[in-house]
Amino acid sequence: MDDRKEEDLRRAKGVTRRAFLQLMGAGAAASVTGGTSAAQPTPEIIPPGEMSKVTLQINGRRHRLLIEPRWSLLYVIRERLGLTGTKIGCERGECGACTVLINGQSRYACLILAVEAEGIEITTLEGLTKGEDLGPVQQAFVENDAFQCGYCTPGQIMAAEGLLRTNPDPSIEEIRRGMSGNLCRCGTYPNIFKAVRRAAEIRRAKGGA
Repeated sequence: MDDRKEEDLRRAKGVTRRAFLQLMGAGAAASVTGGTSAAQPTPEIIPPGEMSKVTLQINGRRHRLLIEPRWSLLYVIRERLGLTGTKIGCERGECGACTVLINGQSRYACLILAVEAEGIEITTLEGLTKGEDLGPVQQAFVENDAFQCGYCTPGQIMAAEGLLRTNPDPSIEEIRRGMSGNLCRCGTYPNIFKAVRRAAEIRRAKGGA
């Protein structure tokens, strides 16, 4: 049936094409609004500069800070506390340069808001040393030349530390899987894997320290 005949039929029934479309549009609008024109509550908007009080437990020390709710843990660690061992990489959870330990497990600091980190134990690269003495993973990375440019190395070390805290004697395949979330642009993976194995040996010799 062509448009003209369809229009004639609707006119005969008292409904034009235009009126029909207007009725359909009104019905759709009513279904979206639930048939009411009552105003919906406006969501609360937090001003960008509003500060929140938080206390962060980092490397065994308590830090009381005023921060913006939008700041990432990565930003606060580096820019507010000056712990620059935690590196800025992709800032979207893909490279692993910002890896820290959260309650002993490796996590990306760029994907965690600082306000979410209150009440948990955070460890950065600086927390693995004892004075001038390197931790077992750091020592193993030096022994096995497990870095070239070195930019990804802090994140690699923190990922290895988290792996060895949950699995003190990983196989090479377990090491590959455990370190897969950390990218090395220089391609030093064979030496990184050797370093993790060596770190496991050092930790066992020191009683799992």
